[in-house]
Amino acid sequence: MNVKVVTDSTSDIPSNIVNRLGIAIVPVYLRFGDTVFRDGIDIGSDEFYKKLTTSAEHPATSQPAPEDFAGTFREHIKDSAGIVSINISSRISGTYNSAVLAKDMMDVSIPIEVIDSKFNSAGLGLVVIAAARLAQSGASFTEVVDEARRAIEQVFMFGMFATMKYLARSGRVSNAVATASRILNIMPLLTFSNGEIVRGGLVRTTGRGVDRICNFVKNNLPVSELTVVHSVIPDQANLLKQRLGELVPEEVISINELGAALGVHGGPGMLLVALRRSSGN
Repeated sequence: MNVKVVTDSTSDIPSNIVNRLGIAIVPVYLRFGDTVFRDGIDIGSDEFYKKLTTSAEHPATSQPAPEDFAGTFREHIKDSAGIVSINISSRISGTYNSAVLAKDMMDVSIPIEVIDSKFNSAGLGLVVIAAARLAQSGASFTEVVDEARRAIEQVFMFGMFATMKYLARSGRVSNAVATASRILNIMPLLTFSNGEIVRGGLVRTTGRGVDRICNFVKNNLPVSELTVVHSVIPDQANLLKQRLGELVPEEVISINELGAALGVHGGPGMLLVALRRSSGN
């Protein structure tokens, strides 16, 4: 029996990879007014962004309950050598704590480890995929846990918001700041530091933002794997992939669509990269 890797839907891992690697996904919740959706189950990315841009009420996200994780853990106890749950940064969501509480609820003979990835979206996804690949190869529980922790130290993220409008609607910045950024045509850059999303600078044009993303990748070479993530701008994502192909082999670059967890705050037009540096660097 192999080790089972579990994560939450903020990881933005495409369904074909989820199915191929046997990753179990616990959905976060989205609330539009009185209507609650399970991310990736009751609502997909296309419908989410359509509702985000047309709904009078801004959506909110909420973490899975401990029982959501416990239920997923129970599903895989009999056919797994252990369970490794890798989740969104504990500094930006209570999801990790829900998984920890679920572990504490379990009385099972197989080991369960809950890991704080310190990322979300494709950063989390790269960590999960690394662990799941090793688990699928028949690696031991300890080896899978060690690979996840190793990947966390090698993963970095950087990107840009096209607008601060949705940051303001979700309460992450003031309306005054959002209005000023629109008038001045300023777009914020973001990155991760110690598990928190922090500002990585400001740019006035999409082109300058793309330049900054490319410089970020250049400064983190060599790269073993890289994901371009976008929110409803596939053409720009493909152009970025082509440009990054001058820095790293195109076969290690994938393109994912940004899910609801970060999309709630960024809205359409977000463009970011998550990369894993090669071992030993």
